[in-house]
Amino acid sequence: MGRILCVVNQKGGVGKTTTAVNLSAALAMAGQRTLLVDMDPQCNATTSLGISPTDGHPLVQSDQLEESIVESKVKNLSIVPGSRTFHDVDKLASPGDTETQLVRGHLDSVMEGYDFIMVDCPPSIGALTQTALTASTEVLMPIQCEYFAMEGLTQLIQTIKKVIVATDGRLTFGGILLTMYDPTLELTGEVDEEVRDFFGDIVFDSVVPRDVSLSEAPSHGKTVFQYAPRSRGAFAYTQLCMEVLQRD
Repeated sequence: MGRILCVVNQKGGVGKTTTAVNLSAALAMAGQRTLLVDMDPQCNATTSLGISPTDGHPLVQSDQLEESIVESKVKNLSIVPGSRTFHDVDKLASPGDTETQLVRGHLDSVMEGYDFIMVDCPPSIGALTQTALTASTEVLMPIQCEYFAMEGLTQLIQTIKKVIVATDGRLTFGGILLTMYDPTLELTGEVDEEVRDFFGDIVFDSVVPRDVSLSEAPSHGKTVFQYAPRSRGAFAYTQLCMEVLQRD
């Protein structure tokens, strides 16, 4: 059975979608059958791969999910495109058990066909993110190396713990990733130390540096590996991929 990783943070601009897209690509390039699921109404993960959002989100449809899966230009990497349709977003964010079970059922129905399913969530800890957490087996949290890095994390962790209890342990902490890492800044070192002291071994050794290639790649509909394969960003996500595989 595959692993379903939910990439989540209540803040925007921390490298959440960048991580979902490029870690998915790295896993695919490592020979892992990978499915990226875009649950963010902004649909940035979808457009980052040069694919158009759908008129109706596949996760709220009655059709089989496999019928809505789109192959990307990266070998072994497929995607369930996101939707900006308000009605579908509202259904995905419904706090009721019916929609939550529908989403979970859709993902479970295709798990045997993939080694990894990566779920990109909106920058929120609302009902939509909680639905994604309920359907996942692991949660991956990108944290930006900035002054307010730890702010709001307590609330997010409490939400995750509630889902862990509600799903009888199906969901586990997969890891915390430090992003926008600049070793020349004293603040970066302070945040690094604080996060590792607080969370311990759950923090990945790999860090994602500030790299213009990571910002530019989505505008070309490409992953960082297609756009700038020798960049620091590409190297960082390769290292992260190796860690994720080792934690299996």
